[in-house]
Parts: sequence; structure tokens; C-alpha cells
Amino acid sequence: MEIGLALVSALLFALGSVLQQKAGLDAPSAGARSSLLLRMARRPGWLAGIASDSLGFVAQSAALGSGRIAVVQPVLIASVVFALPLGAWLSGQQVGRREVAAAALVVVALIGFVTIANPSGGRREAPLTGWLIVAAVCTLVCVPLGLLGRHGPKPRRAAVLGAAAGVLFAFTAALTKAVVDELHTGILHVIGSWELYALAAVGYASMTFNQLALNTGELAPTIATSGALDPIGSVVLGIILFHETLRATGLQTIATIVALTVALLGMTMLARSEAQPAHPTS
Repeated sequence: MEIGLALVSALLFALGSVLQQKAGLDAPSAGARSSLLLRMARRPGWLAGIASDSLGFVAQSAALGSGRIAVVQPVLIASVVFALPLGAWLSGQQVGRREVAAAALVVVALIGFVTIANPSGGRREAPLTGWLIVAAVCTLVCVPLGLLGRHGPKPRRAAVLGAAAGVLFAFTAALTKAVVDELHTGILHVIGSWELYALAAVGYASMTFNQLALNTGELAPTIATSGALDPIGSVVLGIILFHETLRATGLQTIATIVALTVALLGMTMLARSEAQPAHPTS
């Protein structure tokens, strides 16, 4: 059941990303990054993308509520498969063979990683110390990526900003699982929990990084880096926070490392790809 919900979530997230990118490209928004989402919220197309993301989040939450984070999140790499044709259809972007091949590498490699690693086990709650360490590490990773994403070629900026979004997406997924797992204690308990407000803050930051990446006009590197680092980060957080385990023998460990290397190769190919102009409209 959680796999089906994760696939639905991947499709909705892909549609949301394409709609948000189209809204950003139709009327580029300048100004402070912190208020970017507030300015984008004035655009109907962007709000449609957020609505799609919201539905995707509901499906993702349901999947995380019934499954392990190290299983659910990697399935979301299917968003790479969905996003490229949606981008070609809705925003007129041309998707070349290089982008298709690179996206296929990322998807196949990460599917192989999850299949071989076979994550299992886990606990419902994580200690506050673990959350604080994860928050500090994510900050140390994402702040430099945000600074690097200010300058340079558009594909590289999209990849760097998408990477920051992917890291925060993984953190958001972990917080979502924590919130969903507390629902059995009652809604008042959830409202009074710090995890809910941390989820809102990290979610806002991840959406900002993702929109900045999409605003470069480079859909492929944005989706590839965010879509790949999200499941990789989620597997790591599942192990660290929820004590999920990866059951792998010596040969399987080597195979998982190879799978991750291939995924990173595909991400690099997409990050270095140049955007192709859209077909002229009459």
C-alpha cells in the first residue's frame, strides 16, 4: 500500500514542480529570497502547483504512516520520470536523449539501491538530541549550497539549489513521519508538539530552495538532484533517527555503493546538461 501511495505522491510532486517552474518563468520574480514564496503566491499557476504538492504531501504522509521512511522516500524518485515529460508538455521544454538517459540512470540506480539494501526494522520516536544533530548538519550543508547557487551557469545553479532542496526534503520527510506517528495520541498533542512547527519551518525552507532552482529554467538538473538526494538523505535519516536497518551482505554492500555511484553519475550528467529552447509558438 505504501508503495502505491508513494507513486501517487511522486506524480503529484512532479506536476507541482512543473507548474511552479512555469509560473516562475512566465514572470520572473526578483527580490529577497526569504519572501520569494509570498510573491509567488500571487500567481494562479503557482498556487495550482502548490495544490498539487499539497495533495502529494497528503499521499506521502499516508505512505510514511504505514511504511518505513527508507522504503517510501526512494520510491519518490519516480518524480524524475514523471517531471520530464510533464515539463515538455506543459512548459514546452525539449527533453533530449542525454537527459532521458541520465534520468534513467538515477531512477534505476536508486531502485537497485533500495532493493539490494532491503531496509527494515525501526522505532516510532527519535530522541531530541538526534534531531538537533540532524538540524545542525542540514544547516551546515544547505547554507553553503544556497550561497553557491547565487552565481554561475544556470544548470549548475539549478543542481546546487536542487541539492539543498533535496536535503531539506529528506529532513521534512523525517519530521512528517514523526508528526504522523503522533496522531494516535490526539490532535491536541500534535498541535502542542515541536515537531509540527519544525516541519512547517523546514518545509518552507525546502520549498524556497526548490523554487529558486526551478526559476533558473533548468528542470532536469533541479529534479535530478533534489529527487536523488531526497531518498539518499531519507535512508540516512531513517537509520540515524528511527534505527531502520539495511540488511546487506559483503557483496550486497559493494552493490549498494555501486548503485549510489551510478545515481551520482546520472545526477552529474543532468546537472551539466544545457537547457534546450522550447518550440516556438504561433
